[in-house]
Amino acid sequence: MTPAWLAPEIARLRSAYAAGRLPHALLIDEAPGAGGEWLAGWAARMVLCANRPVPSSTGLAALDAPGNPCERCPSCQRAAQGQHPDLIFIRPLDTSTQIRIEQVRELAAELALTAHQGGYKVSILSPADSMNRFAANALLKTLEEPSKGTLLILVASQPSRLPATILSRCQRVRVRAPERAEAVAWLEATRGPADWQKVLTVLGTAPMAAADADPAAVIEVAAEVHRGLEEAAGGSGDPVATAERWARSELPLRLTCVENWLTERIRGRAGSGALFTEVRAGAHSRGHGESLDLRQLFGLLDAVRELKSSLDAPINRGLALENLLRGLSARAA
Repeated sequence: MTPAWLAPEIARLRSAYAAGRLPHALLIDEAPGAGGEWLAGWAARMVLCANRPVPSSTGLAALDAPGNPCERCPSCQRAAQGQHPDLIFIRPLDTSTQIRIEQVRELAAELALTAHQGGYKVSILSPADSMNRFAANALLKTLEEPSKGTLLILVASQPSRLPATILSRCQRVRVRAPERAEAVAWLEATRGPADWQKVLTVLGTAPMAAADADPAAVIEVAAEVHRGLEEAAGGSGDPVATAERWARSELPLRLTCVENWLTERIRGRAGSGALFTEVRAGAHSRGHGESLDLRQLFGLLDAVRELKSSLDAPINRGLALENLLRGLSARAA
């Protein structure tokens, strides 16, 4: 099912393709989990569809079939399954969180070859902002000297991490985060009934991430993490056992839940939406029943975000979680 919030971007891409003005490089700037990679796959099917216009000496002829991509022909179906010979996906390897230079060099060599089906060759790099600087420099040559009939689609939620030389050579397509009602309606239509409201509360309004998750498992993990944090903040519980259990499974999701829990308390401590307008050398005073002040909460939040960003590093995750929980316990004492 086509996500309703992507309809404007779909219409613009289809119109550009019909007029023969589709650029050779697109940068899909997405809100996290809002469907950037879905849109990239749709664009790939659009140009690879067997009902596409026939290339001419002056470029692509006008598009005759307004339903392109048809989603029914073998080309569309193979592209949807990631098995089309003229569609190349570049993602971080299993052992890394980065797209590496070797992958980009192999991509450049593949794009230099003639398309198997005589039309476009398409590559989707996602997340493109995970390219290291060597890979980005290698991609620049392909962007500057693209082969005829090449479409490069970069998907990024943090495009500012890409070099300016890459950004300047791509046409940007922005994908907004959907409204909560739009996301829930799409999830119910594609995945069936579930408590999607609670899932999106945990994951943020990121329907594509929610669609790939087990909703019951997300809700269960969130509840478990909430209990563990409340126990730690209250000075009870076993931080060592809790940290070991959390480190063994669903750690990224658990860290998101910890981040949510801390954020909620920061908002609550700010006092019904009121903002502090003075700078204090000491901690802000605690409200009734509160054991953590704002400075401590922000410090813990920074620690969680740092841990999330370093999950690919060789760190002792259990020890990092234990330190976090002990920090909550110590501040509750």
